[in-house]
Amino acid sequence: MLEIRNVTKVFNPGTVNEKVALNDFSLTLEDGDFVTVIGGNGAGKSTMMNAIAGVWLVDEGQIIIDGEDVTKLPEHKRAKYLGRVFQDPMTGTAATMNIEENLALAKRRGARRTLKSGITKKEREEYRELLKILDLGLEERMTSKVGLLSGGQRQALTLLMATLQKPKILLLDEHTAALDPKTAAKVLDTTELIVNREKLTTMMITHNMKDAIAHGNRLIMLMDGRIILDIKGEEKKQLTVEQLLHKFEEVSGEEFTSDKAILG
Repeated sequence: MLEIRNVTKVFNPGTVNEKVALNDFSLTLEDGDFVTVIGGNGAGKSTMMNAIAGVWLVDEGQIIIDGEDVTKLPEHKRAKYLGRVFQDPMTGTAATMNIEENLALAKRRGARRTLKSGITKKEREEYRELLKILDLGLEERMTSKVGLLSGGQRQALTLLMATLQKPKILLLDEHTAALDPKTAAKVLDTTELIVNREKLTTMMITHNMKDAIAHGNRLIMLMDGRIILDIKGEEKKQLTVEQLLHKFEEVSGEEFTSDKAILG
């Protein structure tokens, strides 16, 4: 479903601030893979995700989504392939519109976006059933302005909107990092439910090693713009934080220094 072939991305080339963010980076995701991504600051996690989304074009290499080379496509032309949820709960929804209007806009992704014809009774029932999945009572508040929702409620709604038109790839960019632990756990459970139900190919960046181990069928760790660990299958199911730290030290030759990632 996703092939990243020998991608390189350099920021500020030829200056004292030159930074090789992705270094001959390659990764293949099979249809239905749920990959969690971890790594320290500057490892290349966000650069990789932004390269997939087309936020910036890569210097070398190819990005292929479901067999189509999108390497040179700008961000707005890749949007039809992707669903994305960001770290900030305020991103991804229209605060001044109500819940059902936000869902209607997401439903019309790829079509002419207008609410001129209104929301039909059939659509309203569809949205009500979808909102029940979240188990947040939002199905009883469909005419409430999204700006009145809590951060966790908005993030759960954003997740629903990002998957309403089944994307080729779902990109989750530390989408629980701004939430309190209890709300973050709820959003992660909802994520797992939707991803499994829709069989979505998913990539989730997280700062939390425990979450990276607990969710998905595959875990990759980045360092200096490359993948240094790729753990899947039974090995991932049996993995502990201590074992993951040991593997990192073996491969990198140094200690993992992010207390936030280790302790959650």
